[in-house]
Amino acid sequence: MALEHAILVSLGERAASGYDLTRRFDKSIGFFWRATHQQIYRVLKRMLEQGWVSVEHVAQDGKPDKKVYSVSPDGRAELARWIAEPGDPADLRTDLAVKIRGAGFGDLAAVLAEVVRHRAAHAERLAAYRAIEAADFPDRAAHTGPTLHQYLVLRGGIAAETAFVAWCDEVTSALETP
Repeated sequence: MALEHAILVSLGERAASGYDLTRRFDKSIGFFWRATHQQIYRVLKRMLEQGWVSVEHVAQDGKPDKKVYSVSPDGRAELARWIAEPGDPADLRTDLAVKIRGAGFGDLAAVLAEVVRHRAAHAERLAAYRAIEAADFPDRAAHTGPTLHQYLVLRGGIAAETAFVAWCDEVTSALETP
């Protein structure tokens, strides 16, 4: 997936300025596709040149005009093309797994500490996902269309983080056992 497609999805949900897109990436989309402020603006410029987005200049008091981007018909066609295109299944690729596998060649206590550190980070993300679920999706059965799609991605994140935390617990238990 290219950043362009993540931006097209976001703009398809709601038109936004580059700043607003950056905030969306920080709050939700960034959980599964990261981009910096500079990357978003560079890609928006390229997408505008390709005709995938259109821009509306909105006047602001005492400030430069705000550029609000939306998906153009060409952008919707590109997004539909990309969505229909088969993608490669994701591989689990993590330094932590390699460190665990190689634990016998180094400091086992350091590997254990790394597992504990990763577990804490994933448990924190899991808590954030569950808080989003409670706040934004209290009635799980009521979702349809784009809201259902957002919910399903969130549920995938919850499942992945739950599994990672459980795996870290399993590894910690095994490494602590003499």
